Amino acid sequence: MAVRPKSKRHSNKPIKATAGKQGDASLMVRNKVSRDSAEEAVRTLLRWAGEDPRREGLLDTPQRVVDAYTDWFSGYAIDPRDYLRRTFEETGGYDEMVVLRDIEFESHCEHHMAPIIGRAHVGYLPTGKVVGISKLARVVDVFARRFQVQEKMTAEIARCINDVLQPQGVGVVIEAAHECMTTRGIHKRGVSMITSKMMGTFRSDARTRNEFLTFIDIRDRR
Repeated sequence: MAVRPKSKRHSNKPIKATAGKQGDASLMVRNKVSRDSAEEAVRTLLRWAGEDPRREGLLDTPQRVVDAYTDWFSGYAIDPRDYLRRTFEETGGYDEMVVLRDIEFESHCEHHMAPIIGRAHVGYLPTGKVVGISKLARVVDVFARRFQVQEKMTAEIARCINDVLQPQGVGVVIEAAHECMTTRGIHKRGVSMITSKMMGTFRSDARTRNEFLTFIDIRDRR
């Protein structure tokens, strides 16, 4: 009988979650799925694909896959609104648009569990208070680290910012490539999808919307 060698775990720590048997409890316990059950599910998939999970190259694969899932889907253990609750009012009277563009993210399609790789652009028109720009990127990251469809993710980010900051308006645009389309099915590479969600003045005022789209270099052609 093969003796399973001990392997060193890499410390790729997601926000508020730590890879490992103890660290991923917050993600797994809520669904009453143990780590052992998750690793056995990976072995089942390996056998289904035609592999032998007992061969040397695959012995640690279930452990590594579960560690990866702990990182990829750490967004379920985090409330993104917490990042937006600390705001700053000493802005020197600044009342113009705030835009953070080219926020890179990796997510996963909820239909095929395939990667979605893209970037998000976020803008808002403050009402006397602003939030640290890194917090906008963290909000994107939290929603990306869940199973997603791009349309839903775009709307979730916009609603979260709007609900917590209560600005005059919010705009979110996401551009992404979907590997469920590029590596399977129709196999079309070089295709990207663009979605947008405009709220408040970003939706009602064409000038505000176009200013935002100009900042992120996407023109409103309507």
